[in-house]
Amino acid sequence: MDLLEPGSFLTIWHKAMIVGAIVMVALGFLFYLTHNLRVSAIKEYHHKYDYINKNEIRNYKRVFYCFGVAVALVINTYGMGEVKEFGIWFIVRAFMSIAGGTLVAYIAHLVLEYYYPTRLDKKLKKWRYAARINPKNGNKMRLLSEEEEDVHLDEGMIAEENVFSIDYDVWIDEKTGDVKVEKYEGRLQALQCNSCGFYTMRVIKEEVTKVPDENEPGELVKNYQCSYCKSVRATAFKISTKEADDYKKDKFKFKRNKDIDLVKVEIHSISGGRKHFEFQNVDQAQKFLAEFDSE
Repeated sequence: MDLLEPGSFLTIWHKAMIVGAIVMVALGFLFYLTHNLRVSAIKEYHHKYDYINKNEIRNYKRVFYCFGVAVALVINTYGMGEVKEFGIWFIVRAFMSIAGGTLVAYIAHLVLEYYYPTRLDKKLKKWRYAARINPKNGNKMRLLSEEEEDVHLDEGMIAEENVFSIDYDVWIDEKTGDVKVEKYEGRLQALQCNSCGFYTMRVIKEEVTKVPDENEPGELVKNYQCSYCKSVRATAFKISTKEADDYKKDKFKFKRNKDIDLVKVEIHSISGGRKHFEFQNVDQAQKFLAEFDSE
């Protein structure tokens, strides 16, 4: 049979579409299994966190892109028992297959870009805050608070945290004093937006509103903006002046309003605008509201 004949060409074309669809589905599952096997093989929680944070969404996009191509190839086999010649129907079907495959890939892209980070955040928190064990003696280690951890960081590390480029977690074995410092990319993980609910709230600006001195801690305000709905908010953080000797003498004590984990303020303007702000305690919120300027 002549390959240039319409019947022969369509037969080969349909077989190629079926084989191609099977290959793309298999490739998608291969990407998925490879990613999860790689995650399972990483024993250190910190390294597991880094790998998931940097690669999971990207790898899952590859999976669904393969599925999108597979859908396009399957659509290209529609009516293969009825189509006997190359003509307008072949072109229309090709266009429909491209549209269908693109739709699947685009929807997957939107889900992974805006919805999946909500689930990913829970997974990352699981590995970041899972209890660490001192490899020297098997003792359970404690994660230090922001105020406590500064005494174990050098000036460069503290500066990185102040500009939110890097975030450090400090774990301590309180029985032996052994310390473990873990480094995280500060800007890779977005926060949840109070308006749209997506984890697309990222820091766009930081400013020191009060310089710390010997008697009082300073204050750093981080301004956030949602990349999806463009909502904005600001959160105030204290800049600790605690020294290493102070930490050795005193155990961490809760401040007033110890039952309050976070204070959220939502301001609605006359023009219909809306802004969210977060504070660590009631005093910070009251001070902010007293000085707030809508402009």
